[in-house]
Parts: sequence; structure tokens; C-alpha cells
Amino acid sequence: MKAITQDRYGSTDVLALKDVPIPEPGAGEVLLRVRAAGVGPDVWHLMTGLPYLVRLAGFGLRKPKVAVRGRDVAGVVESVGAGVTGFRKGDAVFGTGAGSFAEYTCARADQVAVKPANLSFEQAAAMPVSGGTALQGLRDLGQVRAGQQVLVTGAGGGVGSFAVQLAAEFGALVTGVCGPSRTELVRSLGADRVVDRSKADFVDGTRYDLVLDTAGRRPLAQLRRALTPGGTLVIVGGEGAGRWFGGIDRVLRAALLSPLVGQRLRGLVSSERGADFAFLAGLAGEGKLTPVLDRVFPLAEAAQAIRHVHQGHPLGKVVISV
Repeated sequence: MKAITQDRYGSTDVLALKDVPIPEPGAGEVLLRVRAAGVGPDVWHLMTGLPYLVRLAGFGLRKPKVAVRGRDVAGVVESVGAGVTGFRKGDAVFGTGAGSFAEYTCARADQVAVKPANLSFEQAAAMPVSGGTALQGLRDLGQVRAGQQVLVTGAGGGVGSFAVQLAAEFGALVTGVCGPSRTELVRSLGADRVVDRSKADFVDGTRYDLVLDTAGRRPLAQLRRALTPGGTLVIVGGEGAGRWFGGIDRVLRAALLSPLVGQRLRGLVSSERGADFAFLAGLAGEGKLTPVLDRVFPLAEAAQAIRHVHQGHPLGKVVISV
């Protein structure tokens, strides 16, 4: 099969389209014929091995343990491993699988869900990592409730575009922060108020019960000023701050500060759960959640797709069609 592989950490120059063996599904796994794969900041971090904490987290100290890039996936079940009862050959599914930038990949059966019939494979591939992250940030860590004031930064991005829709679905009053080219999109996703960051600062005296920060660079002090005295801050990812920690230093400082103040300051470490993907699929199937696609690249142009994500601040999610 064709796959995008790398044998060392580095820039997109280390990626190569190669012929590699088709993987065999193990116990509890399904083999998928990949139709589409999502591209997010996580792909860039695993490609470069930066920050170095990525390597220490078990992804490989000197080179990637998994040679094929990609995690988000949508495709068709080709075969199932021992013990798998919920899926069979021919099922259209989406979820996460190590090495989805390929014609085939294996995924754990508990990390996939049935694809909504009203979504294309490209749309479905945009949901797992970004949609699951938004859901866990709002529902699990943020404990969002109807009637709350919720602020979503980076509201036009991959995670942010899902977060705006989910917060609105949960009954919150949503304010989205984004760039000038995204204001109409964010409003169409269900935001009650949109702040164009090029014209105004969201720290304007308004206090929010929950702030979901997906943009990755704002100081904790600034984010806390936007919270109510008992409000919750959920930090999703992070960029900058050096080669060792990247944006993780904000999460560490938030964890140290949280017990000393009345506000709940949390960093999200998301999990890949088929139950969450099924929840998202249910909303999408009812027309209550729509993945936003920025661009679709062919598999052979995976390097360009990763560069576009890292440099261009895409509108929604970038996807690779296989």
C-alpha cells in the first residue's frame, strides 16, 4: 500500500510516499480502507518531535515509533481482529488509528464509530481529534451547563469550530474570538457574539463562566481576567515557549495556581474514545453539528497539507483524501 512515512524527526522534508506492507489487525482492532484522514497540529508535533516532551511521552526518543503519520481517519472496514463484534466488513466508520496517511490502517474498535450517512468521508475525518477535544473540554472538564456564558478563543479553527457548535447545542451563550476573515463563519456556527481580535480585546469587562482557550499563547493572567470569580478555564494545546515545553508550560503553571485561587484552571489531555465519536456522530446525523473543512489535499501532497496547517491558521480542518 502507499503511505506517508518518516524514519527520523524533522520538517516536512523527512516525509516520503512509499510502498509499505498492509498492516494486520490485532485482537480488538479493525483494518480500515482509508478514504480520508484529518490533519491537525498534532501531526506536526509528532513529525518534528517538538516539543521534546512529545518524545518523552512515549512516541520515540530518537525517531518516531510509528513511521506512518496521521491519526484522524474515516474509511471502510476491510477486516476485523479477534474479539471484535461491533463492526463487520463494509461498515463505513470514522475515528483514530495510528498511521492514517495511508491506504490502509488499523484502529482499535473502541476508538471508532459508525460514520453518519449525511457526512462525506472527508467531513467525518475532520471530527475525531478536534471534535473529541472540543467535547471533552466543554462537557467533561468544563462541565458546561445551559445558560452559562462561554468564551471560545480560536473559534474559527479545527477545535474552535466544533466547540462553538457544541457549546450552543448544550444551551450556553457563546462568544467566539477569531480573526476578521472568520467572523461570519463563527456567527453561522451558533455564536451569540463574535469578537474580531484585530479590532477588539475580549478582555473588555465581560466575565465568562467558562473559557475554552484553543489559541495557545495568551497569558494566564489575561485569561483569568475574563473569568467570573468561580469560573473555569480549560486550556487546549499550546504553541511557542521553546523546544522543550512548547505551550505545555501554561498548563503546568495553571495546575500550580488553581488551588490558590477561586477559579478552576485546567489543561486538557484529551482521550480518543469511540463513545465520544458516536455522540458527535449522533449530533452530525441530526444536522446539529457540521465539520468545517478548510482544504482537501491528495495523499501525495500530505507534506503541503501539514505546512498549510502549521503556517496558515486554517479555517476549520484540513483533510487528506486517499
